[in-house]
Amino acid sequence: MAELPGLGDERGEGASGAPTLADCCLADNRLNLDVYPAGCRRLLQLFEGRRAEVVQVEFLRLSTNDRLLGAALGVLPRLKHLKSLVLKGGHARDEFGSCQHGSLTSLPPDVGSLRCLTHLDLSFNSLSTLPSCIPHLPSLRVLSVSHNSLVALPEDFGSLSKLTFFSAMKNQLMDLPQSIGDLVALKDLDLSENALEALPEEVGNLHSCTQLDLSGNRLSSIPDSVGNLKALRQLHLHSNLLVTVPASLASLPNLSRLDLRNNCLRAVPPEIQTLPFVHLRGNPLGEMEPSPQAEGSSATELQRLFLASGEDSFTVTSEGCEVILACGIHFYFPPGAASDSVRIDFRTLEPDPRWVKLQHHDVLLSRVLELQPHGVTFQQEVQIWMPYASPQSLQQREVVVRTFSGHSWSDLRTQVEQETKSKKHVAHCRVLHFSWFLVVSRLVQNECQVSTEGTLLFSSVDPNIKVTFPPGVTEETRSVKLQVLPVSAEEIAELTADAGCRASPLLCLSQDSLVDFLKPVRIQLPLPFGVTGLNLDRSRLHLLRGDVQGQTWDDITSQVVLELTHLYAVFEVTHFSWYWLWYTTKTYIGGIAKKVYERLRMYQVNFIALQRKKDPEQVLLQCLPKHKVDPVLKKLQDRYRGPEPSDMVEMFEGEQFFAAFERGISIDMDRPDCVDGRLSFIFYSHLKNMKEIYVTSPVDRKGQAVKGQVSFYRGAVPESIPEEASRRRKGSDSLWLATLPIKLPRLKPRWGENPSPQNGFSFSPLNLGNAETGYLTQANLLSIARRVGADWQTIGLNLGLTYQQIERIGYNHREDLDKQILDMLFSWAQQNSKDPDCVSKLIKAMKESGRQDIADEVESIIELGQHKYRESIRRVGLEQESSTEDSATAAM
Repeated sequence: MAELPGLGDERGEGASGAPTLADCCLADNRLNLDVYPAGCRRLLQLFEGRRAEVVQVEFLRLSTNDRLLGAALGVLPRLKHLKSLVLKGGHARDEFGSCQHGSLTSLPPDVGSLRCLTHLDLSFNSLSTLPSCIPHLPSLRVLSVSHNSLVALPEDFGSLSKLTFFSAMKNQLMDLPQSIGDLVALKDLDLSENALEALPEEVGNLHSCTQLDLSGNRLSSIPDSVGNLKALRQLHLHSNLLVTVPASLASLPNLSRLDLRNNCLRAVPPEIQTLPFVHLRGNPLGEMEPSPQAEGSSATELQRLFLASGEDSFTVTSEGCEVILACGIHFYFPPGAASDSVRIDFRTLEPDPRWVKLQHHDVLLSRVLELQPHGVTFQQEVQIWMPYASPQSLQQREVVVRTFSGHSWSDLRTQVEQETKSKKHVAHCRVLHFSWFLVVSRLVQNECQVSTEGTLLFSSVDPNIKVTFPPGVTEETRSVKLQVLPVSAEEIAELTADAGCRASPLLCLSQDSLVDFLKPVRIQLPLPFGVTGLNLDRSRLHLLRGDVQGQTWDDITSQVVLELTHLYAVFEVTHFSWYWLWYTTKTYIGGIAKKVYERLRMYQVNFIALQRKKDPEQVLLQCLPKHKVDPVLKKLQDRYRGPEPSDMVEMFEGEQFFAAFERGISIDMDRPDCVDGRLSFIFYSHLKNMKEIYVTSPVDRKGQAVKGQVSFYRGAVPESIPEEASRRRKGSDSLWLATLPIKLPRLKPRWGENPSPQNGFSFSPLNLGNAETGYLTQANLLSIARRVGADWQTIGLNLGLTYQQIERIGYNHREDLDKQILDMLFSWAQQNSKDPDCVSKLIKAMKESGRQDIADEVESIIELGQHKYRESIRRVGLEQESSTEDSATAAM
């Protein structure tokens, strides 16, 4: 190695014959260079001058705050005897005394050849992805990557079969690979202070784990499989968003500490609550207020029901109860709320814009919760807590629960609860009747009752906006509502392409009476940003009045008397509308305001189409607001691949769009969400707008890959959108949104096609289930089998097959995964063909195995079968009715 510039020679002894600094560093096969300001430089010097000794080093420590780190990393693959490697940052401090993270972002690929390495510490660095060489270290036992910027772990992370300690605390991990369950030797796992929202079921396979720290994440639940960790001694779950915990934790034989502090637990299974080592401080246990009629009763004395994901009903008695659904929805029925026992059926639905009507600037934050029987009346108010997707900012907006009476939607008085540490958002309301419920974000609404005495109404968003009602303004009391839409100067400048254009906040006034006010109502609006009464040009000031849909904006400046102060404009009206104050040199300001208002209602979105790396026929489609695209793609990049997102387009909240597969790619046309061969979507800015489906190619591939595409098209024109936007949505070309490529590789023949004697299988006809709930046929099972892949063993165990059966199937077909899957699936089917609940058990097993995609496919097949069954019953009934009428007529 040529000597680097600026590196002196530290070979041999010093002038006095005493050991040199290099001798002190290199002792007993150890190099501790992280304590020296230029440790990387010293490593390079030693490697150059004393290479024979350096390559024997077993323990090496370096600071990653060193400017020569890159050159020093090139030496590592040559240290074949290395057992312990520490490359930590944090040795330097900034001007405020905080530790500075090191500059390490990756490792040389050849580091994976260090077969002796058992200990690796890369904490306090700048890693955004785990270096690809790490899963290839066969002897690694201890790995620390804490205090980095990791967002995901690679799929092959589970190949570290000897790992006993892993710490990734203080990163940005959002999920975990399923392979983490393969770390059979892992004893200590620290994933605290990340962004984990869910855990894979495979965590329950860490049977050697004694310490598990998941504190400081965003977990709302933990899988039941954690109850399988029989060696676990300490489980830290504090500072999460947990709304429920599995009762199986109480049966862990070696558990000595269970930390559940600072979560969202309103109820805990009694088996856990009585444990002497459980910590529950900081949870809203028992915070639900008992009703006045039940005073003296405590919420914690009521029966608590924890419903699993497959359950869809519960029973309420006169004694009351608390109910926690798997999705996080929480009910409190006070004693006496129900006079008799009543069964409550529930389900969550995708919102349909045909009956879920959103107002302008409303944002949907949840799916629709349906509670049956509709209209059931309770003697006391029932409390409901509904989790919702939190908007980026709640400033200038408010969250409400909206309910449907069967004819119209109305907003309930809603209290937003947010845990200080967990930041979990829940909408809390009280009702006497059950129907449909959803959570929306709307513009803050200020309301008052106006009587003959008059009153004053302020905006809580902008107190400079006020409406004065003089005495005698009305004969009958009426309700008045005020909403304000703030518009920044930057938005106006961008939308109008005019840096000198300004506008005040948009004021929306409404009332519950059709009669005009008897006296003028005085309205005060702030002047547009940057404009004062001292410097304005009155010829540039325009007061606009809009209709309730924002379709037209009229300049009424000449029709009112504008009083100007230093900061405000004041005018009087006798009926209510929308008012907007503009300051511009433009002449036709009404048309400009109309375009700006239209754009303010639109969302700029991109489409993505990704294929699962392990199964390219599994395609994920999603429509995302542009600010969410990058974080979502980063989260998916380890499991999916695909083209870049589409170009940006604009959509309205609640607008329908379709995905069509083209050029040799097709999907199952019997899907309930398939309309004329296209997948139907509804865009809601804070919901996922995502579907994961399987595609096929109906054409003969002849051994070649198929290069197809998916195109996105607009649906029907939404109601109450601006006329100009409606015009742009007319015509065939205007409905097209984007096109992205989809490539299907050459595949093996499908199971069941061209059967040959050597495949070893002959399938007898199967009809699983029953006519009323829908059948699964042999063809359906063959289709499902093609999707299972490497998860077949987990699915088989969740279906009830024994370990011995799984092992025998694996051995009998040890070189053919396809046959293993077929044998497992049809063995189960033949054993359960007479069980009427076998289909629901199959769906549950798929969900428990982390294969929600297959569960959704089975549910779609069953739903279609149920629909066909009901149609056949209806037709038969009509024919019988018709025959009866004919007979009666003949008898007459």
